[in-house]
Amino acid sequence: MPDDTTRTLLARRAFLRGAGAMGVGGLAVNHLLSREAGAGAGGPNSPAPGHFAPHAKSVIFLHMVGAPSQLDLFDPKPKLRDFHGEPAPDEFVEGKRFAFLRGHPKMMASPFAFETLNEGQQISELLPHLKGVADRIAVVRSMCTQDFNHAPAQMFFHSGLNRIGRPSLGSWVTYGLGSECSDLPAYVVMVSGKVPGAGASLWSNGFLPSVYQGIEFRSDGDPVLFLSDPQGVDRARRRRILDGINELNALELENTGDPEVRTRMAQYELAFKMQASVPELTDLGSEPAAVREMYGGGAFANHCIQARRLVERGVRFVELFNADWDHHDRIEKNLRKKCKETDRPVAALIRDLEMRGLLDQTLVVWGAEFGRTPMFQGAKLGGAGRDHHKEAYSIWMAGGGVRGGISYGATDAFGYNVTDRPVLVRDLHATILHALGMDHEQVTFRFQGLDQRLTGTEDSFVQHELFG
Repeated sequence: MPDDTTRTLLARRAFLRGAGAMGVGGLAVNHLLSREAGAGAGGPNSPAPGHFAPHAKSVIFLHMVGAPSQLDLFDPKPKLRDFHGEPAPDEFVEGKRFAFLRGHPKMMASPFAFETLNEGQQISELLPHLKGVADRIAVVRSMCTQDFNHAPAQMFFHSGLNRIGRPSLGSWVTYGLGSECSDLPAYVVMVSGKVPGAGASLWSNGFLPSVYQGIEFRSDGDPVLFLSDPQGVDRARRRRILDGINELNALELENTGDPEVRTRMAQYELAFKMQASVPELTDLGSEPAAVREMYGGGAFANHCIQARRLVERGVRFVELFNADWDHHDRIEKNLRKKCKETDRPVAALIRDLEMRGLLDQTLVVWGAEFGRTPMFQGAKLGGAGRDHHKEAYSIWMAGGGVRGGISYGATDAFGYNVTDRPVLVRDLHATILHALGMDHEQVTFRFQGLDQRLTGTEDSFVQHELFG
């Protein structure tokens, strides 16, 4: 909208509303809105206190899309060698449903060697760099979930419900705590490889105000769509246009009291600031060569560097999605390839955060939507893979007060069921909120007449033993 047209429209609306409508009272409203529109100055993403002293201030959530095999990375089962190629126990099959396995499947031992570290941690040969920081991580070997298909399991892993419409974990975190950064989104998402099956619903704000939605940074072109001004529009003109739009929105907010108008104003202001802050953030040329070398190359490595840069600037929640961990066949080849791509950057991220004094205040979580079966998938062992498995799998956590060098929970001799300290997905959510200083039962939002929360109405348990 041209500047003069905007001003004329405002003048007409002011006249129609009566003399003085935009006088002292209007100035007071504009002052209030200017405070609420700016993060860090009373806006919807301004820093907010938790319920108690936090272990961590921010989260880096690493989602390995497709579900890595815990049996080949963190939870070795020597007994599988004795049953390699033999039919699975009847109780593993009778009355059970699988995504792809049919008939009576056979067992498969891991083809990889493991090393025992620290307090009983066992980590695969595929993760040599992670072994170097194993004393900083806690491996949780007793995760379990409720869905064995990717999209619903991914939604459940992020929102506590296996259907579209609920806010993601990152949205709940930023709703509860806001952000300490005024010129970047509070919740940033980056995807290397294919977009997850559940798509953008994984970083959706659901029924929360839209300011809490995750903002995706792209790997190619502008990091954020429409970040650059159109040809012929300079920074000063963009500022004048935005001021005019915000004045119109201020009138609409005064008329309707609609909180989404306030959200829209905050987003416009943030978008204007991001035009300067995001290009600088995503230009990794300013990183020392030694740092870039530590992370290695590739899109995921660059995303790990950017994740560190984001939390360094006060961004509250950063999520990295890395695709192609769904290994139904040729797991020996394909899992090796994925670990080679991600092991070095992840270990470098932990080291880099620690060197900068950020690891203690940053909770790093690595995981996926479910695990893999101890039975193999395929016509024969050569070239076989593993099917989806929801009864037991592994994740790990680091930083943010987490006790490093431990394994937590356990599974049976075949890795089929959890036998010690089961951790449900909602327990994980409650634990992450706890690390950030929030009581999961008190982080609520009224929707459809109910006080909704991330962990739902079922009992959820913080895993206090994970923290030192």
